[in-house]
Amino acid sequence: MKPVTKRLSADFFQSDTLTVARELLGKTLVRVFDNGETRCYQITETEAYCGQEDLACHASKGLTKRTKVMFEPGGMIYVYLIYGQYWLLNFVTEEAGNGSAVLIRGLKGIDGPGRVGRELQLDRSFYGENLALSPRLWIEDAAPALDVKTSARVGIHYAGEPWQSKPWRFTLR
Repeated sequence: MKPVTKRLSADFFQSDTLTVARELLGKTLVRVFDNGETRCYQITETEAYCGQEDLACHASKGLTKRTKVMFEPGGMIYVYLIYGQYWLLNFVTEEAGNGSAVLIRGLKGIDGPGRVGRELQLDRSFYGENLALSPRLWIEDAAPALDVKTSARVGIHYAGEPWQSKPWRFTLR
């Protein structure tokens, strides 16, 4: 018998970004692919990007065509393309106008945000999708993660200090 699961509501994402980043660990990401296949993944690594004051956050440049969804209420999907080949998956957090999001860096057995995007077959069409309503990608609740490691975020040297040393990367041990 399959355990009863619960899709996380927008309220979960409309909370403090650091709290959401940590609490996403251990949760189940559900992806329904175009062929109808459904796969479930445990979230194992996240990074928090905390609004316009965080110089590592895309929203620090203000409202642009690329960042528009980051200024929506928490619970929206923010995807963007890097190196012309990897779609990175982020979930918008906090209230409308904040510009914060959590990057999904790892799933059980899949390390790195580019590999996550490739595994999930992400593309531009996911931009702005509502996690509470999406028929193809959502998060289901799971027991809280108890053994969590924090460390500095990866690949954000451009932001300088203190941003590149903030312990806003969360990993399930």
